[in-house]
Amino acid sequence: MNKYHYILLMKHFINRYGLTVLLCLCSLCSFALTSASPKESSKKTASIKRAKPGSDLETAMENYLKEAKDKELNIQSVMVLQHGKVKFEKWLNGGEPQTPHILNSVSKTFTSAAVGLAIDEGLLSLDDKLVSFFPDDLPASPSENLKKVTIHNLLTMNCGHGSEPSRNKVGDTWVKTFLFWPVEHEPGTYYCYNSMGTYMLSAIVQKVTGQKIVDYLQPRLFDPLGIEAPRWEESPQGINCGGWGLYLKTEDLAKMGQLLLQKGKWKGKQVLPEWYVKEATKAQVPCVPAGTKADKAAERGLTKENSDWVQGYGYQVWRCRHNAYRADGAGGQYIIVIPEKDAVIVNTADLRNMQAELNLVWDHILPALK
Repeated sequence: MNKYHYILLMKHFINRYGLTVLLCLCSLCSFALTSASPKESSKKTASIKRAKPGSDLETAMENYLKEAKDKELNIQSVMVLQHGKVKFEKWLNGGEPQTPHILNSVSKTFTSAAVGLAIDEGLLSLDDKLVSFFPDDLPASPSENLKKVTIHNLLTMNCGHGSEPSRNKVGDTWVKTFLFWPVEHEPGTYYCYNSMGTYMLSAIVQKVTGQKIVDYLQPRLFDPLGIEAPRWEESPQGINCGGWGLYLKTEDLAKMGQLLLQKGKWKGKQVLPEWYVKEATKAQVPCVPAGTKADKAAERGLTKENSDWVQGYGYQVWRCRHNAYRADGAGGQYIIVIPEKDAVIVNTADLRNMQAELNLVWDHILPALK
């Protein structure tokens, strides 16, 4: 409707009903909008409390950002929480507070949360067999190893694959492609980084709940934490990718880290099962970086002293040096939880050297957390 048509409509309304009625309607509309706005405003501004960083942390962050720039590490946001409050936050290199960032494999930790909730609701168990959920997609003669794969094996990336399954086979669903991939090792005995295994966890949760995990998590996780409008990419079969594809803001990641630090509790309410958070964040199995064979870490010079990728793996959570743990996504996306410092550190980034990014945290931020 252009300006001319709008004026004609108003004249017609006044001639027929009178100016007084029109003014009353306008007042009612204005009142409705005004009444709704505080609720909308409070929802959008709901955030973690802030606190002053202190001189040590301020200096540490200056040095952290300087070294990141000197080493051409394209960090796009950093947020440091301690004792439940944000003590430092900065967006740079195109990062923005209100713009959701691609999380890549940080998505896996949220998929794990969905699994933990489904177990707590009696819909799953750690010992459930993968093959029991997809009887119509199995090979004609499933291997003995395939038949042994459990939810626990999928969570710990120990389902027996010698190489990560691809999803690119034309004509098959992603579930069927996974189930036809060779299971070369006894499940539970061999670590292989496995994003498609996380996709299978997403598919299983959707199977038992009747909801995509983004919808299943909405009232159980996202709403309690005040995480608005999460977006999660899907497979062609309409299943959230699970191992990747989630987009959230930096502060949303900080909330998830704080929730894990508090063993699943948020504002006095148990949002995630405490037992599950404890199991998810401890070292369940030995691990190596993605794309590395389990027996090749030493050849690459990766040791407990210099690498955060050989510290052990939980339920879609990596252990770190300094008795910390993290959600971890390609390109430098991190939720780092440091229980001994009662701290959470979040990064979004676009870089390749993720160990260098972590080293900056250990060299500069960790010592300043008193």
